[in-house]
Parts: sequence; C-alpha cells; structure tokens
Amino acid sequence: MGSIRYIVYLFPVLTAAALFYFFVWYVQTQRRPLAQRLAPAPDKRRLTFAGTCHPMVKKDAVPLLLITAIYAVTAFVQLGDLEAPQSARDFGDETAQTFVLPEQVQVSKLWYFCGLGTGSYQVEISSDGVNWLSLWQRKDDPEDADKVTGYYWADGTGYSSSYAMTQNYNQLFKWNEITIDNPQYIRYLRLTGRANKQPLELNELALFDMDGKFVDLSDPTNPLLDEQGLVPQAITFLNSAYFDEIYHPRTAYEHIRGVYPYEVTHPPLGKLIMSVGIRLFGMTPFGWRFMGTLFGVGMLPLLYVFLKNLFGRTSIATCGTILLAADFMHLTQTRLATIDTYGFFFVLLMYFFMYRYLVLPAGTCFKTCALPLFLSGLFWGIGAASKWTVIYGCTGLVVLYFLALYQKLRDWPEELRHQRAAWTVKILAFSLLVFALIPAVIYTLSYLPYAAASGEMSLGNLLREMWKNQEYMLSYHSGVTDTHPYSSRWYQWLVDARPILYYMDNSVEGVTTRFAAFVNPVICWGGLLAILACAFHGIVRRYGKALFILIGYLAQLVPWLFIGRITFAYHYFPSVLFLILALCCVFDTLAQKEELVRWKGAMYAVTGGAVALYALFYPVLVGITYPTWYGTCVLKWFPSWPF
Repeated sequence: MGSIRYIVYLFPVLTAAALFYFFVWYVQTQRRPLAQRLAPAPDKRRLTFAGTCHPMVKKDAVPLLLITAIYAVTAFVQLGDLEAPQSARDFGDETAQTFVLPEQVQVSKLWYFCGLGTGSYQVEISSDGVNWLSLWQRKDDPEDADKVTGYYWADGTGYSSSYAMTQNYNQLFKWNEITIDNPQYIRYLRLTGRANKQPLELNELALFDMDGKFVDLSDPTNPLLDEQGLVPQAITFLNSAYFDEIYHPRTAYEHIRGVYPYEVTHPPLGKLIMSVGIRLFGMTPFGWRFMGTLFGVGMLPLLYVFLKNLFGRTSIATCGTILLAADFMHLTQTRLATIDTYGFFFVLLMYFFMYRYLVLPAGTCFKTCALPLFLSGLFWGIGAASKWTVIYGCTGLVVLYFLALYQKLRDWPEELRHQRAAWTVKILAFSLLVFALIPAVIYTLSYLPYAAASGEMSLGNLLREMWKNQEYMLSYHSGVTDTHPYSSRWYQWLVDARPILYYMDNSVEGVTTRFAAFVNPVICWGGLLAILACAFHGIVRRYGKALFILIGYLAQLVPWLFIGRITFAYHYFPSVLFLILALCCVFDTLAQKEELVRWKGAMYAVTGGAVALYALFYPVLVGITYPTWYGTCVLKWFPSWPF
C-alpha cells in the first residue's frame, strides 16, 4: 500500500498538464489571423457591450432538459430522510414530567432528538417509582459538539451538574447520545427542563439495552415515545443536522412558528425561502434541504439561456451548463441547508438581466431598456436580502451599468439626438428606483418575521428591528476571528488548496463517509486561466463579453482580499459562475476561428474531463460510504485535502 498510495499524485499532475496544454494551444490559436468572413478583430474596434442577444431555438430544449434532469437525480439522491420526529414535549416550564415505560429495561445508552429551544434536562430514573437515581455530569468530561458522552451516576464527589442531558444550540434537530457507564434498570423516567431560550422542546427518546440494541417502547400517548419507528440505526447526516444546518433551518422553523430567531448574523430572506421546503415536507432533513437543492437544479436552465444569449451556440451553452452540473461545490453546497445557494442563484439572475440591458444598442427606447434593468435590480435586491455577499456583486453591476451608459450616449444615433437628454434623465431616475429604492424596500420587508415575533407590526418597529440587526451583523462579522481547522484564505480558493470538510464518519473500520466543498479542479484551474484570457481580450482587445465576465469575477473576489474575518472555501462559490463563463468565452473565441482550428474537440475534452472528475469524486460530494484506500489512493490529491 505504501508505494501504491503515490499513484494518487498522477491525477492532479495529469489534470494540470492537460489544462496547461489546452491553454498553450489556445494562445497559439489566438495569434493566427481571423478568417476573412468574420467581423473586424476586437482590437480594432471601440469597446462596446452592444451586440446581438442570441435567442433560444427548438434544438436547445433537448440538452437543456436532459442536463437538468440528469443532474436533478444526482442532486436529490440521498439528500436526507423524509421523516423525523415531529411531536414534541415542551419542558420550558421547568415542571418535572414522569414517564412510565411499557416494560423495565436495563439501559446502556440513550438517544434523544432535540427540537426547538436551548437548555438542559435533569434525568432521573427508577425501577419502582419510589427510589430515584439522578444522572450527573463529570467535571473532567470534554465537551463534544456532536455527541454527548461520559455521564455517570453520582457518588458525591467529582461532579458538576445534575442537568446532565444538554440541549445546546449545536444539538438541535439532530439525534444526540449519552452513554451510561453503570447501566441501570429503568421503568420510570423523570425529566425536568431548564430553559435558556424557550420553548425547550424534546421530540423523541430512544433507549438501548446492554447489547446496544434499540428497545422499542412505543407509546402513542407519550410525545417522547410515539415515533419510535423513526429511530435510525445510526446517527448520520441523513437523519440529523450538520455543519451550519444547526443555524439556518432552525431560524427558518422559528419564522414559521413566530419565534424570535436565534441566528441573526445574515439577512432573513434566505431562511424564509428555506422555510417553504419545511412547510412542504416538515421539519425533516429533506425538508430543510429541499429548497437549496431545487435552486441548485434551477441554476442549470438559467445558465443555459444565459450562455446561449451570450455566445449563440448550442454546443457552448451545452458544455457550459454541463460544467456547472459537474462542479463539486455547486452540488455539495446546494445540498447543504445554508443560504449561500440563494446568493449564487440571485447573482446569476442579476448579471443575466444586466447583460440583456447591456447588449441593447444605443438609441433603444426607454420602455425596452426598463424591463431588463428592473429585473436585474429586483434580483439584486432579493439576493442582498438573502446574504450580504450578493452586495459584492452589485459593485460589478454598477461598473457595468455606467460603462454601458457611457457607451450608449457615446454611440447615440445622430437622427435620435434630440431624444438623448430625456432618455438619460428617465434611465437614471428609473435606475435609482430599481437599484436603490426597491431593493431597500425588499430588504426592509424581509424583516417582517422579526417584527411579528417582537409583538409589534408597526412600520417604526419594523425599521428598528431592521436597523438593529444591521448594527449587530456589522459587529459580528468584523469580530469573527476564531480559528477553524478547515478555514482558508482567498488565495487558497484560487487553486483549491483547502476544501472545507462538512461531514466525517469513521465509525466502521476500513470504510469512511465524508463530504467536502471545493471546486472541480478543471473548473477551478482552467477557469482561472480563462479569467486571465478574459482580462487580455477585455482590456487589450476591448472585447465586451470578456470584460463583462472579468468585472463580474473581480466584483465577487476582490472584496475578500480586504476582509479580515475567518473565511472558508464556500465563500468562493459565487465566483464559480464567472469561472464557467470565462471558460465558455475561451470556447467562443476559438469558435470565431473555426475555419482555422478544430475547436469543438478541445471543448468537449475539457468538459469531459470535468465530468470524469465529477464521477471520480461523487462519493465525497454526497456522502456515499467508500473504502479508505479509495480516499488515500485516488482522492487525496494534496495533503490538505481531507480524504
């Protein structure tokens, strides 16, 4: 095994070599003169965004629907359980609740599924209902964020708390475990809650005998034992929250329940979107992950239309959409119930409609210009109300907008010169409405759940709640300086240096289950080289489409250069859109020389390479258990990759 493990290094070497060869060949092709039938070379024209917005045609329907359908299957498979304990008992009143089990059981461990609220429970047991023992927590037990262990029966020394069963913020909507070193016979169980944040809801209990076997104690009259059929064989991501799911699904559920939210470090709209899935499928892993995965699927047809409008070729639109479908981070991130997915989705939409405005020729009437501008501003407002990272993208929109405004006024037709001043006033006033006032209204209205939970729905209170949260978010994000084993900086994102591991289970020897967020190397490395190509075409050759992509990429990346808080690979997620657009721009500039080079074979090779890596890494994108040797010999391309 010692020598075989080094085979893993062939994969990154071959991938990097293939991409390097492709771009060396690409640079050589760009030195060749364009065929005579093509338009004048970009470097002989003034920079302009105006041009043809290529329409969709009937033959586009097949690849669009096929790619979307295939990806949807791979995205929704093993997403999470459709069922989880729903009925709950509220222990927030600190009243002791006694439960009589159907039979006496000698218990070695206990599982419990936490609902809403935080606090702890005093656990007392009895075999006769007269003599009671309390479960205590030892002072020297280390705290574990995912599994509560090491609880003992009190002997009068060395113990800190009789409230031994905890329900902390990082234990909600997941199964938790406590073990009993000195197993006891239990017939009567008494729980007393102590709430830190009410309600303090406990959804289900599960007891295990001396052999570790689950004891079915179903009792339809007892809310803690009425869903015993939902007790899983093992605690995994399929039946429990993981990573930041301890924050966002909880907040979405709190909005549904009218409870003032615990997580207030991001604007509310992303969690409100997430709550739609919870309303449809219940507070279950599938329910809280559904909307993010659905939005991830929805990105594919949107990107296809975008690419077809940009480049006008079905083959390029198909390959670009496949690249997004084959991206690792796109799959893993959209299956995780966080709000980053919605940020990406709305960044895609706001740039798509901005492009639709940019390509309108000078002299286009105000009415025609208004619709794409309105939709771009609308989706920027919705995105900003979902996550602040969308605001970074707005800087790119502003740059593009004013560049386009300058060009439209510069190239205004002479015969329509008398309309230019009136058009300019109307377009500027309308832009202020759609990019400032309407987004501000959307952003403020997203705080309605906060106002409702506070008990006052007045406009003044809504504005106070909104403003108070802005102050808190600014303070919070500027102070996030804690270390994390999987944190990374922006320069590491550029080369996939440090994926973020979301889940790991090594409980069975010889196999492992884990998944992480990082970009498909073909897209990450090839896209970065393509961004450099876009910089050359956009700045030197004054090619509008290339400059459009470059500005969008820099708008998403550059702000992170100046942010001092702890950061992670998933903060690069919106930039993936522009890496793919840049690769497609490279394909397009090759296509302009189709009389001189065979470009389609190269494009299909790059796309096929991304798909091959997607298949290779699929187990660590969706949490399929795999042999440990597969991670060591195939997936661990670099020492920093957690496989």
